[in-house]
Amino acid sequence: MGVAEKYKEAGVDLEKASELVNIVKKFTDKLPQKGVISSIGGYSGLFSLDVSSYKSPVLVASTDGVGTKIKIAIQAGKHTGIGIDLVAMCVNDIITCGAKPLFFLDYIAFGKFDENIFTQLIEGITEGCKIAGCSLLGGETAEMPGFYSPGEYDCSGFIVGIVERDSIIDGSTISIGDVILGIPSSGIHSNGFSLVRKVLFEEHKLDLDYIPEELGKPIGEELLIPTKIYAPIVNTLLHKDLEIKGCVHITGGGFFDNIPRILPKNCKAVLQKDSWEMPPIFKYIQNLGNVSEEEMYRVFNCGIGFVLVVSDESLEDVQGIIRALGEECHIIGKIEKRKDEEPQVILV
Repeated sequence: MGVAEKYKEAGVDLEKASELVNIVKKFTDKLPQKGVISSIGGYSGLFSLDVSSYKSPVLVASTDGVGTKIKIAIQAGKHTGIGIDLVAMCVNDIITCGAKPLFFLDYIAFGKFDENIFTQLIEGITEGCKIAGCSLLGGETAEMPGFYSPGEYDCSGFIVGIVERDSIIDGSTISIGDVILGIPSSGIHSNGFSLVRKVLFEEHKLDLDYIPEELGKPIGEELLIPTKIYAPIVNTLLHKDLEIKGCVHITGGGFFDNIPRILPKNCKAVLQKDSWEMPPIFKYIQNLGNVSEEEMYRVFNCGIGFVLVVSDESLEDVQGIIRALGEECHIIGKIEKRKDEEPQVILV
């Protein structure tokens, strides 16, 4: 028996390593390379940080995954969007403090390595990095037979960005009378899929190719729409030197758990539910699963993926730039004075 043949019998193929490097290099060559001083395949990624335009630079980091949306991708055999989701979930978190994404790393674990799935994931990850304007510095791919079944995988992402210390957005300047702007989501994004799967597939036994009249497209196609990456919008606004008082990524926990992260204790966000149209997929899940309105807004983004808090004086300029980028935005609420023990998010 040859070298590493016993290990291969156990389910791990060491000879795949060089193939993985070549697949990744094929895609990363198209990404921004400024600052990258290492090549894919080393023990670590090297990035030369140019701080010449910063007085007091602060590094910002985040990590995230995609959750059980992966199960739907496996069932559909479509994985490119999951790669975009992975980048989006990380990038959308660090831009909330005004950070510019620098580089991304990924971790992908298989039960048994699948080149087709891996290639689709890397294609999506590099597309996400391209949209976010960051480099793919490296990653790790693991075969874990006995931990994941053949055909199953999981993935995590890691992002590092940079922001000037004096320009960190933390919500501390938010005041009563400020305006809340909502930027639409592309769909469900990557949160709430345990509830999605329970309602659509466990309780109602729907197939991914089923086309609900309300959607006009197969349910699987709708569910696998990639998470929108908001970095181009936020970076453009900050480059224009407009004051953004607060940013919120509407991710796990929906409106009720995410917006309070940036609000001073004496402030509450009063949101007008009729100020934007909830996309059909959310209404479909709500009606089919008999999900309460409160739970919908706590679990899902309900059509608003990112929130900005701006002063009334800056509102028109901010709206104009967002629309000039070809994006939509809606005035979805106001910051009002909060009484003791009052919730920090109220939907009316």
